[in-house]
Amino acid sequence: MRLINSNLICFLFGCICLWSCNTAQNGNAIPTEVNDKSDQEDLKTDSFDILISDYENEDRVIWQKPGVVIDLLGDLSDKTVADLGAGSGYFAFRLLPSAQKVLALDIDPRAISYMDSIKATLPDEISAKLELRLVGTGNAGMKPAEVDAVLLVNTYMYLGDRVSYLNNLREMIKPGGQIIIIDFKKKSMPIGPPLDEKVDLSVVESELKAAGFKIFSSNDTTLDYQYIIKATR
Repeated sequence: MRLINSNLICFLFGCICLWSCNTAQNGNAIPTEVNDKSDQEDLKTDSFDILISDYENEDRVIWQKPGVVIDLLGDLSDKTVADLGAGSGYFAFRLLPSAQKVLALDIDPRAISYMDSIKATLPDEISAKLELRLVGTGNAGMKPAEVDAVLLVNTYMYLGDRVSYLNNLREMIKPGGQIIIIDFKKKSMPIGPPLDEKVDLSVVESELKAAGFKIFSSNDTTLDYQYIIKATR
């Protein structure tokens, strides 16, 4: 495993924190009434700002343990990694110091725009490693065997026709490549979506197998609120 420049990591995290703070200050509340088209646009903007504030909440690093998650991917020095459902780029930007290339994929154009704004502040040699893609709801938008690894964090529950989606996604991963799925345990907890929206670990395992993946490991103890499933093509 190669050493990562600590100054680079601090710079990347500083950019994320700066944008997160600006977002939180500019959009703390959702209007209670929407009177015209202008107000509707403000509502959409405020809603997204609040969503980004949640993604980049300073407490998330405590329970999400991004360093632990990235370590699970192994040596990425010559690997292309896809962050599927990248959102604010919480993991995508953290992957940049160690990966050869990072694809940040999301269905929301506002998320792509947000990440692009942060990307523009990075050194050229780092920003060149990040590719942003707006994708559709039914396809991950990658070429066959384009990536070595796929990371899905807090995204699996939103996929439709999941076995079919996973089957297509498997073809986009190089032979021997991996997928890591992290989502919320199906139990009542202070963090995460409503219970009826969560997908149980055993269901994810069975759907991965149905799509042709091989389960490498799974556990619900490393993270307080989430399980981690690692599978290979």
